Amino acid sequence: MSLTAEQLATALDAIAAREPAMAAALARIGYPEPRGRPRGAGTMMRAIVGQQVSVKAAASIWNKLEAACGGDMDDHGRIAATPVEVLRGAGLSGQKASYVHALAAAVASGSLDFGALPADDEAAIAALTAVKGIGRWSAEIYLLFAEGRPDIFPAGDLAVQIELGKILGLDARPTEKRTRELVEPWRPHRGALAVFLWHHYSIIAL
Repeated sequence: MSLTAEQLATALDAIAAREPAMAAALARIGYPEPRGRPRGAGTMMRAIVGQQVSVKAAASIWNKLEAACGGDMDDHGRIAATPVEVLRGAGLSGQKASYVHALAAAVASGSLDFGALPADDEAAIAALTAVKGIGRWSAEIYLLFAEGRPDIFPAGDLAVQIELGKILGLDARPTEKRTRELVEPWRPHRGALAVFLWHHYSIIAL
């Protein structure tokens, strides 16, 4: 589930009404398309597998991992019981194998329920990051793109920092802390802002 085109437009119009620089950027490149991912542990596990590798490599590793775990990536008990050596044989690093194990074990035990994450954003981030291998950025990306939470803002994302700095005419890329401070006035629309900044990055980079 993602923010809809209507939600994105409404939120970005609200930000543009408050910030002329954002209004100018929006007029220049237009509204972004909705970007969504399936809800559930599978999306988070794919994110772990795909960290720091190409899309093609991630797809290959995922297929091998699926075969190594018996063909059912929703059987988290089985994944958690699959030896690390087998996971590494599918192409995962030792570190990623431990992260996959931790996530599968958390879901299998019920300590992490993707269908019942807290409604409060910070509480949901805390629940996700309690699992080994899930950092704040990964948690925020999941909540934004798989749950469509409207005010999630991954301020630690490099592209987000770069494009916010460009649009606002800053001399240098803002730090994560400064990025959060800059977008604070635009609550509760910061999720749409993040989507727009990635949209801006992809267009300007062409």
